[in-house]
Amino acid sequence: MPASPSTARAINDRLALGLLQEQGPLTAGQLKQLTGLSRPTVADLVERLTAAGLVRVVGESGAARRGPNARLYGIVADGAFLAALDVRTDGVAVLVADLVGRVLAEASVPVDGDAGTGPAVERVVAAVERAAKEAGAERLHTVGIGAPGLIDPATGDLRDSAGLPAWHRSLAAALQERLPGALITVENETNLAALAEQREGAARDRDTFVLLWLGHGTGAAVVLDGVLRRGASGGTGEIGFLPVPGTSCLPSATDCGGGFHALAGAAAVLSLAAAHGLPTPDVVDGPNAAEVVRRAVESASAGDAPPV
Repeated sequence: MPASPSTARAINDRLALGLLQEQGPLTAGQLKQLTGLSRPTVADLVERLTAAGLVRVVGESGAARRGPNARLYGIVADGAFLAALDVRTDGVAVLVADLVGRVLAEASVPVDGDAGTGPAVERVVAAVERAAKEAGAERLHTVGIGAPGLIDPATGDLRDSAGLPAWHRSLAAALQERLPGALITVENETNLAALAEQREGAARDRDTFVLLWLGHGTGAAVVLDGVLRRGASGGTGEIGFLPVPGTSCLPSATDCGGGFHALAGAAAVLSLAAAHGLPTPDVVDGPNAAEVVRRAVESASAGDAPPV
């Protein structure tokens, strides 16, 4: 079934905005060449995006040649402001950016393990509000939350999981209440890492790939035919819950302690290192586990690894 005119316009507008965001200011001719659209269609979408306040003339090209210069169109960077939250078990990192991805303000909020849900959530929400004010954003258009854990595809909320603080699951609702005009979205951190690699990193030329996450926890993200796949239950990539030989129990719906996580997570790596006489740090996390593995590989390469 062919797309309706309004749907076709929306697709074309999104395509043009994506190019302007990735490549910077472009002329109408360059947009025509990059999109493959006709000249009248490009002229219409430029006029439409300009009227909507999303695009404006930011300069001219071809100043070195004779004749009229072509107008350069660019995204109105301050047309909307976005906030991103990286949620950890012990705190949250916040940044506020404009529409071209320029970071305007940052904040870091530690949250003590014994902090109650209410105080912890209030601390994080207040930090988001402060960062938005510092960035000069009167309102936030979208707030994206990246967090460990399983996302319920029906509600978009974090599911209850062992080892995650209760305030994680209350944060999105609190932000929605304090920022009623903003779109609040929650996504699994590994899925977000895959989207970042797809757009800016090692997977830019790949339509199908799997990103394996090995850190404090274990997980994976699956991209097929260019689309992130979450699965009907949201559990695609949750390899930490896979039952494997060598663990003392079986994983449950809310606890991956008996699954692959118990063999490959940071705690398991550091425990194995300690059992073989390698120095281990006091803090159990992904970076420390990775550093221990790096030193072990260097020792093995030098021929002075401790006996197994």
